[in-house]
Amino acid sequence: MDQKVINSIRFLSVDAVQKANSGHPGLPMGTATMAYALWANHLNASGKNTEWPDRDRFVLSAGHGSMLQYSLLHLFGYDVSMEDLKNFRQWGSKTPGHPEYGHTPGVETTTGPLGQGIANAVGMAMAERRLAAEFNTEDMEIVDHHTYSIVGDGDLMEGVASEACSLAGHQKLGKLIVLYDDNKITIDGTTEITFTEDVGKRFEAYGWEVIKLDDSEGVQDITDAIEKAKQNIDKPSLIMVPTTIGFGSPNKAGKSAAHGAPLGDDEIRLTREGMKWEHEPFFVPEDVYTHMEKIVDQKDKKRKEWEKKFEEYRTKYPELAQKWDRWHSMELPEGLMEDEELFSFDSKVATRAASGKVINTLAKHMDNLFGGSADLAGSNKTTMKDKGDFQADTPDGNNINFGVREHGMGAVLNGISLHGGLRGFGATFLIFANYMRPAIRMSALMNQPVVYVLTHDSIALGEDGPTHQPIEQLAALRAMPNVKVFRPADAKETAVAWIEALNNIDGPSVLALTRQGLPTLDNVEGAHQGGYVIDKEEGETPDVILIGTGSEVSLLIDAKKELKKDNIDARVVSILSWELFDQQDDNYKKSVLPPHITKRVSAEAGSTFGWQKYIGSEGKAIGIDTFGASAPGPELMEKFGFNVENVVKTVKEIM
Repeated sequence: MDQKVINSIRFLSVDAVQKANSGHPGLPMGTATMAYALWANHLNASGKNTEWPDRDRFVLSAGHGSMLQYSLLHLFGYDVSMEDLKNFRQWGSKTPGHPEYGHTPGVETTTGPLGQGIANAVGMAMAERRLAAEFNTEDMEIVDHHTYSIVGDGDLMEGVASEACSLAGHQKLGKLIVLYDDNKITIDGTTEITFTEDVGKRFEAYGWEVIKLDDSEGVQDITDAIEKAKQNIDKPSLIMVPTTIGFGSPNKAGKSAAHGAPLGDDEIRLTREGMKWEHEPFFVPEDVYTHMEKIVDQKDKKRKEWEKKFEEYRTKYPELAQKWDRWHSMELPEGLMEDEELFSFDSKVATRAASGKVINTLAKHMDNLFGGSADLAGSNKTTMKDKGDFQADTPDGNNINFGVREHGMGAVLNGISLHGGLRGFGATFLIFANYMRPAIRMSALMNQPVVYVLTHDSIALGEDGPTHQPIEQLAALRAMPNVKVFRPADAKETAVAWIEALNNIDGPSVLALTRQGLPTLDNVEGAHQGGYVIDKEEGETPDVILIGTGSEVSLLIDAKKELKKDNIDARVVSILSWELFDQQDDNYKKSVLPPHITKRVSAEAGSTFGWQKYIGSEGKAIGIDTFGASAPGPELMEKFGFNVENVVKTVKEIM
């Protein structure tokens, strides 16, 4: 019966790829046995309630083999029908080309960009450990689950996987178990041409347990290997399974030809004959469904047992249960906005320092704020005081030390967010957003409310020079769909940015923060709208509108005073977040930027790309469209024209 189920998985995958005339049949054919052994004999999850909190998580990191997961979901009782399988890769179907979180029931994360999935799995395992430390009691374990992932050679070549797996070893994440589809094939040929390292030794060096199997087709052997891995609570485990890509295909098995294209009708016929699968396409024998129904019922029974246990927990530990509910809510805690500390700052503060103060205020109210920095906590000001470090021997800490692993950090944060129960944030310099851009993009694609704290946001950081001075990063992040970018003008706007970021529960937020001190401004009441008039004109209508973000807003306020000496009446507008401002209704936006006032100047210490939408054809943007230089920050700002004299000169030119 096991073999019948395994072959059902294989041929559902083969048939779907063939019908779509697109897809990757090789991985599902090669990994069907290991996937079935995992799902049938270990994975505690239920298709009848895909959101129960203590379910095991499964991540198909090698997301190109998506039909493997869809076939499993169909057979294991999830809401993925045979019709859905037949519509693989078609418009509007539940079965897109790569697994998509929130689109297909049972898919825990969007995978496809190789390495992202395994890094997400590391984050999920970290979240499980943190929640267990908070909520488990001596007599009741309500958080006790594993995170499983299937990875391929391509995943393990990607740098993001190395970053995350190194961190997992350091953290001793014993409930993370990875099955390695060790087929030694890539698109361009065998791994002999690029990937000849000893993967097992590499993972042993990371601090993982490595289990090597001799065969890929023994259900019991794989089941036993997973059980052995589960017993090792001090190390994550890598189970190396020597699979054959395209298993069973007479002419394509073991070859790159099986990777990313349909097998073809003739080859599928030969494969059916060789495996004695004498059925038409998309056929599952009735006794397979009967067998699977029993397994599905057993798994759902475990879900019901957990739900009953949690009700007992709620009665016995009402305060912990209330905290559980609060941690799993996305609402801001009561009393936060009334905390006077949230908007109390000195007269001159770097926005990175203001952010650090806000984080610590937030941490008093949100004990599930969980995050840290990529080895820059002192510079990013992200350390939560008295909240402890999250380490293997202190799993109740809230400060994560990610190390110099920006890309891994972003992908791990996605896993933490996807798991639920924690509000994740990560920090580095704005320039290094380049290193984790793919992970930020995945946050946006999956609607995950990760907060990215990116400091040292302009040439004003000074002497480190152009390698560390962001130019195009703001424009690039703003170009990404479903990302809110905040560049606060002062400490108070920084507090608003944090509040709006936490309220932004459908996507990631980026906070771009200064190294240098900025004057604390008085009028920031409109900041929650993303853009607002921070310094109004004196007359009925302005002669010119000065528009800025971040450190340039106070510069524009000073320039307004100088322009008044020449009888030019200016309005100053601060745009804390383009995306938030653009969401406001037309009447509000027109009240801030009246269409008939066409004389406009923008100032932002970064690329001028994109500013035309606010300044129009008659406006002029003050910015930087070259790389920076190494010199003290104030001198650089002068040299690049971020001074009152240049703003006044630019205004007079367009007047």
